[in-house]
Amino acid sequence: MNRQVRRVGLALTVMFIALFAIASSIQVVRTESLYQDSRNVRASYETYKTQRGSILVGQTEIVTSDAVNDQYRFLRKYDSVLYSAVAGYFSIFTGSSGIERSMNSLLAGQSSAQFFEQINALLDGTPVTGAAVELSLDPAVQRAAWDALGGRKGAVVALDPTTGRILAMVSKPTFDANLMSGHEYDPVNQAYRDYLDDPDKPLVNRAIGGDLYPPGSVFKLIVAAAAIESGRYSTTTTFENLASYRLPGTTTTIQNSSNNTCGEGALVTLEQALIRSCNIPFAMLAVDLGQDRIRAMAELMGFGDEIAIPLSVTPSVYPTNLELSQLALTGFGQFDVRVSPLQMAMTTAAIANQGVIMKPQLVDQVVASNLNVLSQPEPQVFSSPMSRETAALLTRMMVDSVGYGAATNAAIPQVAVAGKTGTAENGPDDPYTLWFTGFAPAESPQIVVTVVVEDGGGIGQNGTGNQIAAPIAKAVMKAALNR
Repeated sequence: MNRQVRRVGLALTVMFIALFAIASSIQVVRTESLYQDSRNVRASYETYKTQRGSILVGQTEIVTSDAVNDQYRFLRKYDSVLYSAVAGYFSIFTGSSGIERSMNSLLAGQSSAQFFEQINALLDGTPVTGAAVELSLDPAVQRAAWDALGGRKGAVVALDPTTGRILAMVSKPTFDANLMSGHEYDPVNQAYRDYLDDPDKPLVNRAIGGDLYPPGSVFKLIVAAAAIESGRYSTTTTFENLASYRLPGTTTTIQNSSNNTCGEGALVTLEQALIRSCNIPFAMLAVDLGQDRIRAMAELMGFGDEIAIPLSVTPSVYPTNLELSQLALTGFGQFDVRVSPLQMAMTTAAIANQGVIMKPQLVDQVVASNLNVLSQPEPQVFSSPMSRETAALLTRMMVDSVGYGAATNAAIPQVAVAGKTGTAENGPDDPYTLWFTGFAPAESPQIVVTVVVEDGGGIGQNGTGNQIAAPIAKAVMKAALNR
């Protein structure tokens, strides 16, 4: 009998210990993550008891909480759809997104960094006021990106390659967060459902997530970097200059975008292939170089990494277990290569910043209601995927591409612009995905700009990256250089 009692006692003790461990995990270890979860409606209700912190761009409040005479006390107001993709929305009924979600605990005054404010508020019997989040976005650069993209579907990312500060992030089509911040369930839910059902997916921030894009020829920057870094190739390495190339092991042939050879002559150099953006030499290069080296370079650039800026970025993808025919297609950014615009901006920043990628960041600082600075991220190195010498070689080729090659529409008078275009195929009859990525001034870069435009810019398979995306990037670079 005593043995049975001891067993029961031991079992109860183990159960109590397990219960204590689980409760401790929920109440202590996972408190922050659970509070941040957009599905936590109780947290949303709780934050309506406080004046949520503002979100600022420059010195301007783009998101505020205004006092109202209803049970929720404060109404979230959004100044402009210009910032919707970044700021996101905060709703009592539908959750949150963007900075509103990723910085929720600080905005709501519930972060552990605000402990003393919480204690003071408890002693005073007053509600906590949330902290203000100051973004890195530059109003002039953001406006230029918004205006230049116009009514097209796509995204623009601009950043400072020396610090990683994101200066512009635009995604279109977008949404009006005011329609989801209201305090009446029916209109808020209807607006949310309409956005969810919209085939153009306006709630998705195309700059960092959603359905990633085939990069097309902008991926040649990664292939060229991998080749030069391997030590087996240089800018003067030559390839047979063909007008048509049969993919290994198949009867399928591919052509350059010109449907001709890559310039004149029986041979073409790696340098001229990049400047002119010829597909066949890069297909040959990919097969010869091998998928492991290309994948390794892509991963150094950030492919496969779960990055937070603090918004969550969907990892870009370089496929595995490739057949030679598939490997050849990846040489110019086709087959199953998929990237976000931010990833291509990071890749370009590596070239602009002498081989070093700085971690991209959207937040400059977080300031408490008592004006104490709670957070001020310092620039930090993300990776160093290439040498200074390789970066210089790629820069020179990109400058020539803008000067007389495939990216001439990005040229700015009296400014050396480095750039690369891309015109990615999506299917035999589908519109192209159009790209430009580059930086300026080439000799002392201040800004990297990456542009992606969906659906061929509205003209199907007649659009090219140089025709549609390059002028958008040019406008953004000019705005940044004229600040």
